[in-house]
Amino acid sequence: QVQLVESGGGLVQAGGSLRLSCAASGRTVSRYAMGWFRQAPGKEREPVAAISWSGGSTYYADSMEGRFTISRDNAKNTLYLQMNSLKPEDTALYYCARATTSWGPSGEYDYWGQGTQVTVSS
Repeated sequence: QVQLVESGGGLVQAGGSLRLSCAASGRTVSRYAMGWFRQAPGKEREPVAAISWSGGSTYYADSMEGRFTISRDNAKNTLYLQMNSLKPEDTALYYCARATTSWGPSGEYDYWGQGTQVTVSS
């Protein structure tokens, strides 16, 4: 079993920054790709970013490219999402997840965290 716990969310003004963390416990996630997703009220969950197990390859959704940076520290079994230039439309519950046989926006993810709320005020 793998437990994923997100943290770092909060209330920030437009243009501000937040850094989300996703700490994994139980079994290691260092050999798995990981991803960040988000879900806003009344909307479907959408992919935000993903990263290969080594950190050498990354994916970003178009609207996050250039503003968000995904990274990982396999020694700490932790995934990060640095979010800059935040906009009100970035308001959502942000989740991290572990990929299985495929990753990226259409990959398969088997373990999910409970999410951390990000609210961006205008």
